[in-house]
Amino acid sequence: MQWEDYRQSENVEDRRGGGTYAGLPGGRGGIGIGTMVVLGLVGWALGIDPRLLIGGAELIGGIGGRSAPTQETRKSSGPPSDEMGRFVSAVLAQNEDVWTKVLPQQANTRYQVPRLVLYSGVDRSGCGTAQAAMGPFYCPPDKKVYLDLSFFQEMQRKLGGGGDFAYAYVIGHEVGHHVQNLIGILPKANQLRERSSERDANAISVRIELQADCFAGVWANNIQAMGRIDQSDVDEAMKTAAAIGDDKLQKASQGVVVPDSFTHGSSAQRTRWFTTGLRSGSMQSCDTFRTNQL
Repeated sequence: MQWEDYRQSENVEDRRGGGTYAGLPGGRGGIGIGTMVVLGLVGWALGIDPRLLIGGAELIGGIGGRSAPTQETRKSSGPPSDEMGRFVSAVLAQNEDVWTKVLPQQANTRYQVPRLVLYSGVDRSGCGTAQAAMGPFYCPPDKKVYLDLSFFQEMQRKLGGGGDFAYAYVIGHEVGHHVQNLIGILPKANQLRERSSERDANAISVRIELQADCFAGVWANNIQAMGRIDQSDVDEAMKTAAAIGDDKLQKASQGVVVPDSFTHGSSAQRTRWFTTGLRSGSMQSCDTFRTNQL
């Protein structure tokens, strides 16, 4: 993936504390991390109740509206200076440029750029306490994406899904939730989930997540048209999408697969919908709510 010469987004809040991020994990040098993610992979891919992560309810901690304790962190705005921070900033800038063009054309909606918060270990979000074990998430109330970079190294170590475009896909997926929020799909879907049984709420969550995968594919289509990615990059993203399917992770963690408990979709579904967006470049092809066959 070509990102080094791309502009840097100013919409990054760097709240990292003690960790030093020296290079891209899995390819261009090591990466020092403050907190190793153990549960984040399963929590992000299988879903720590998505109503907590993308529904705007309180996250772990902050019960009853009280402020949860947070570590002291360095807080700064604008592009970070370390390699991994610059990578994230460039990927966010690519998302900004693509969606600023695509969203008005295809959804008649002005794109409002989200902010991306880099943190290490624990921090605060508009949805409550952000913890590394949750994995990356989007918070609708403050319209921010939260990311502990240690997730990427653990994604590579635990799931074998690595590479710069694989990490970019993760960011694109979370920005996809922001797009859903802007066009009104996310709040409507969350309201519907609140009135549904657990089984039906899970099924709605799957449709939300698969659409975010498809929107990430729409972004990738535009980046590919710029000559920023090649087939090997696409293969990285496909491998990662397959690695974080609910069926694969359930099989690995509990030995059995329970489709009714899926919240993000199977490996086949996640790769299919990312590919749909990638090939079409069209948001209209990403309507996971009007199809019976996911």
